[in-house]
Amino acid sequence: GTLTEGRPKLQDVVAADGMDEDEVLRLAASLERGSEHPLAAAIVAGAEARGVTPGAYEDFESVTGQGVRGRIEGQDVALGNRALMEGLNVDLGALAGRAEALRGEGKTAMFLAVDGRAAGLVAVADPVKETTPDAIRALHEAGLRIVMLTGDSATTARAVADRLGIDEVIAEVQPDQKAQKIQDLQAEGRFVAMAGDGINDAPALARAQVGIAMGT
Repeated sequence: GTLTEGRPKLQDVVAADGMDEDEVLRLAASLERGSEHPLAAAIVAGAEARGVTPGAYEDFESVTGQGVRGRIEGQDVALGNRALMEGLNVDLGALAGRAEALRGEGKTAMFLAVDGRAAGLVAVADPVKETTPDAIRALHEAGLRIVMLTGDSATTARAVADRLGIDEVIAEVQPDQKAQKIQDLQAEGRFVAMAGDGINDAPALARAQVGIAMGT
């Protein structure tokens, strides 16, 4: 929500062999009903818009920086990034390449696993704010170097950064690592001003010489 509108929308649903898109979306939305993450709301809203009704979940668990897990109708279901899938020993197969292509379009892709097997993926995107390009341009004209610090994948972040003319990307940063990244930049002799809009940005905002908390 710092560079974007903060209102992500569901863009793509991809089903693995033996699954269909509606079932992938139904299971993903069922699990995401237990999450407060903005991307979760986008998946639930996307399911409703497509006429897909989420089911009930139990044993919900949020895995920080990776995704969510739970049980739906007796099945173990997980939705999240590659790190979550690797931790569950899920073979992503062709879905890995499909996800990378979607990230190249600036989208965030999340894998769905059911009972330890890859079932599909969902992708969401958050539109860039209309004011962002002008803001970046003005900062460059003032002689500032712009760094994107994000938990998104490197491919997704680079796609957005290239479109906006951002100088440097530090991607796949866990929430508790942001303050350390600010400290690393300061150790290089940089004077750091940080703008952020998330609760997990608070330590990094405090660490920077100038912290700008945004209401999106």
